[in-house]
Amino acid sequence: MELRELRISNDIMDKPEKLRSRMSDEGYLFFKKLQDPDKLLKLRFEMLSTMQNGGWLVAGTDPMDAIADITTQCTEGDPEYTDVYHEVYKLEAFHRSGHWSEVVEMVGRIIGKNVLPHPQKIARLWYPKYTEHTTPIHQDFVHFQGNFQTYTCWAPVGDCPIELGGLAVLPGSHKVNSVMEHHFSLGAGGLCVETNELTGEWHTTNYEIGDTLIFPALTIHKALPNLTEDRLRVSLDNRYQAVDEPIAEHMLEPHLNIFNNLKWDDVYEQWESDELKYYWRELDLTILPRDLSFINKGFEEAIVLAKDGDERAVYQLNRIIRRDPSTDMAKKAIVVLEELNVL
Repeated sequence: MELRELRISNDIMDKPEKLRSRMSDEGYLFFKKLQDPDKLLKLRFEMLSTMQNGGWLVAGTDPMDAIADITTQCTEGDPEYTDVYHEVYKLEAFHRSGHWSEVVEMVGRIIGKNVLPHPQKIARLWYPKYTEHTTPIHQDFVHFQGNFQTYTCWAPVGDCPIELGGLAVLPGSHKVNSVMEHHFSLGAGGLCVETNELTGEWHTTNYEIGDTLIFPALTIHKALPNLTEDRLRVSLDNRYQAVDEPIAEHMLEPHLNIFNNLKWDDVYEQWESDELKYYWRELDLTILPRDLSFINKGFEEAIVLAKDGDERAVYQLNRIIRRDPSTDMAKKAIVVLEELNVL
């Protein structure tokens, strides 16, 4: 697969009309060193120290090196992933980074309105040698919903060369102006767009700390696989929108709280400041219910695939059961796997 370099937009950082025109044309904006590397390095230390305490990094190594203990491999959707991820999620510095002025002000120039940073901040923490769980090709709208002009802001917390597995985008793909068909997949979100429906060349780069990629909810993108021997990839993956646009109700909740019922009070327990606690409740937001049809379709496809012996689908059904065997999905999964004699 040929990869082309992301177009750098630092030359128009202070020109809102040109920012909007380029975003409208290409479906992404990429900035070198938009965010302060020193602030990100401090955040990296906090995040990776927490992961080391959770057993994800090799004991005794410098957490800044992110040397993963491969025996603890896990990913989004695994119960053991959520256990450590939510300890990272409770870090006040992690949430504060989603409100850094350089990011919020840039999104403001792009959309020309007052900006709402989504309460649901997200970190992506990816193990090496786990390529089958690489985030698949998708549009963000199926996961975050609300409105098409919700913007993803992705930034590595540390240098992220191509082999570590940064993000790649398909320029102009947002012009479809609709949500494409998504199907079952492994990887974050569990949904993918079929590659035979896509044309064009993928753009990515050897990201450096501070680099920032911004794109709207319909731009097709994916993660590249983490092909390193032992390094864990850490990145910020937050969302922003105009305050007066609709937001989906689940984006007002902690990320992955459906797996363990994490509450904001749990997140805030050790915070030193009250400044960002429940900040969105003071706003007059238009809140839409979550559309579960995307998730449900992916699950039903996994059921069909598992019955045909698809190992990825069997793995996914087992994961659903491990999370909570009492859910309706888990009960259906149990029936199928018992029929296959693989439970």
